[in-house]
Amino acid sequence: MHEKNLGLRNVIATGVGLIVATSCLLSLGLGASSIGVTFIISMAVAGLLNALLAMSVSELNALMPNLTGGLAQYTLACMGPFVTIIVMVGGYVACNTVISSVECAMFGNTMSQVLPQLNIPGSAYCVVLLVLLIIANLNGVDVFAKVQDVVAYGLIISLMLMGVMGCLHIGTGEVIEQPAVLASDFKSVTGLCGVAFFLFIGVEYVVPITDKVKNARVNVPLGMVISLVIIMIMQSLLVIGFKNYTTWEELAASTTPHVLYGAKLLGKFGTIWMAVVSILAVTSSVNTILSSLSYICEGMAKINLLPDIFLKTNKKGAPYVGILLIGGIMILINVTGLSTSESLAFFILTGCVFWMVAYIVTHINVLILRKRLPKAPRTFKAPFTPFLQIVGILGTVWMIWNIDSDPTVRMSIYKLCGIIFIVLMVYAFIWTKAVIKKPMFKAYPVKDVMAMENDLYHEYRKNSVKKGTDKYEYIS
Repeated sequence: MHEKNLGLRNVIATGVGLIVATSCLLSLGLGASSIGVTFIISMAVAGLLNALLAMSVSELNALMPNLTGGLAQYTLACMGPFVTIIVMVGGYVACNTVISSVECAMFGNTMSQVLPQLNIPGSAYCVVLLVLLIIANLNGVDVFAKVQDVVAYGLIISLMLMGVMGCLHIGTGEVIEQPAVLASDFKSVTGLCGVAFFLFIGVEYVVPITDKVKNARVNVPLGMVISLVIIMIMQSLLVIGFKNYTTWEELAASTTPHVLYGAKLLGKFGTIWMAVVSILAVTSSVNTILSSLSYICEGMAKINLLPDIFLKTNKKGAPYVGILLIGGIMILINVTGLSTSESLAFFILTGCVFWMVAYIVTHINVLILRKRLPKAPRTFKAPFTPFLQIVGILGTVWMIWNIDSDPTVRMSIYKLCGIIFIVLMVYAFIWTKAVIKKPMFKAYPVKDVMAMENDLYHEYRKNSVKKGTDKYEYIS
């Protein structure tokens, strides 16, 4: 049995840790420079939709607690292996590995700009950081949590302080006069909700560590909601600070708006401070993804949707195969320079579409299990079901439709998503039919999915495979 040694503080650190990343700060500058401080309204809408997702995830976690695969196991119990593989391999493992690699590349570029005299390539900063995070995660969840607490709370405090200083005009730089609102019409505000959604995406990454959280029934949903509220306040302060110290034109043209703001607010000291923020942001987000994805891969192996090799753990209990593989791919992407190509910003948006599809599936999972198991004990129930889930689904579809303000770019994203979906469908079909030899859309009973979390289940399955009696029970 896992020792429950994580508390609310750790849940918040994990929730904030993934969400606040350098790419989020770039999106924040892009949104604010487009319509001004009214971008805060777009952020509020996106934050609310993510809060609805947190409620649905919390209910699923309450019904099926302590599952390392999280959304993979929930979806398997609702829609079967075919949909689960598409959503998890495409929407989580693949796209998040790429997005994390880009995060590292943006960090490396920032460090190269701030410290040009060292003449160190950005990829070198990336590799050193990734090696350190791999080592930290290989030392188990305790070390992960300690690293996460330091970087996440350091990030929160830094961005809060710089936001407050900008709002109160107490920076050492020159306060500028410019319109606070560039656009306030419905189309402009809602048209940027897709950009704003990315500022809050990822709070569900708390799920893979819930089996190690004390009083998870309270701390998991509360921690996710508090994470979103903290991020909303922090980013709103920064938007107002942007208005007071950076022209909208400069903000729109900058690829590192947080560094620009730091320089305008506090001069050279602000530049260095924001470089530290970049270190904290990339460490926090990549540390969370590296840890959570490895546990998700372990969870998917437990339900026979990935090879059993992902089940291997070291003496610290860390799923080292997933950590080494995912970390190694991130290093490879950065060393080869793929993560610095211009097209990867486009790929990030494509990955976000898959992430949003996973969110839609999560809401549907809640509705399915409410219908299928209405009397099953739940230590947490999402309020206002099914209204909450319907609003979440429709709102997320709206986010997908507004993934980019340029119709040409948006259609290109849809086309690429279609191609990736086809590839994933072929992979899911082959794995389901040829490898595990199960019906594609037959949902596994909840009790079977939960049983798969136990190591004894896999010993039993191995023996069953040897005897030729490996069969799963399916619901009718």
